[in-house]
Amino acid sequence: MDKPIIGIVSKHYATYKSNKIDTFIRDEVKQAIFDNGGVAIGILPTESNVNYSGDNWKDSLSKEEKENLIAQLKLCNGIILQGGTENDNYESIIAKYCYDNDIPILGICAGQNNIVRSLNGTTYKIPNPEKHDKPWDEYVHSIKIDENSKFYHIVKTKEMMVNSRHKRAIENCPMLDKVAFCEDGYPDVVEAKNKKFYIGVRFHPESLYKKDQKMKKIFKEFINICKN
Repeated sequence: MDKPIIGIVSKHYATYKSNKIDTFIRDEVKQAIFDNGGVAIGILPTESNVNYSGDNWKDSLSKEEKENLIAQLKLCNGIILQGGTENDNYESIIAKYCYDNDIPILGICAGQNNIVRSLNGTTYKIPNPEKHDKPWDEYVHSIKIDENSKFYHIVKTKEMMVNSRHKRAIENCPMLDKVAFCEDGYPDVVEAKNKKFYIGVRFHPESLYKKDQKMKKIFKEFINICKN
């Protein structure tokens, strides 16, 4: 089989009416991989405890936990960091490993935060979340894109409409370039120009790729880079 294997990093959540913690992968994300030429598998946390983190994450895994995590990553041609309300320590560990080893990675919403955090960046709570935390598949605002960016060469447009389901934005990202902004000045896309594909997007292309060719191109290019 010549399809690339894309690892989707699972996230923790508390089961309804229970304190039990499980891991999840969003159906929209895995389906976007299958529909655009890849094979999706899950990347699971390897420590027994849940370690939520923010900007002050630490590589606190034991030697065995780190080896088990990397063993999963080595099965994959590329990695996706999902969106979500909580951020796990191991997500930033994965993002840093992918940067150091030039493994293609796409970070979506909270996944963008973890990409930024993994490279000494910081985030902050936006003052107008009511404007940017909207339903899944609605267009909310436009973004303007730097024509010299990798992202521009993927979507091939200087401006596009996106959805929006977030309450935080990037403050600093010293090792990444901010290459697309919404009307409020929040960075919607960041990238590393020295890597094959190291991109974080604030919006959710997995919710729109079936009806929006520009969103589809993001997954197509990511999967193509992973294949090659």
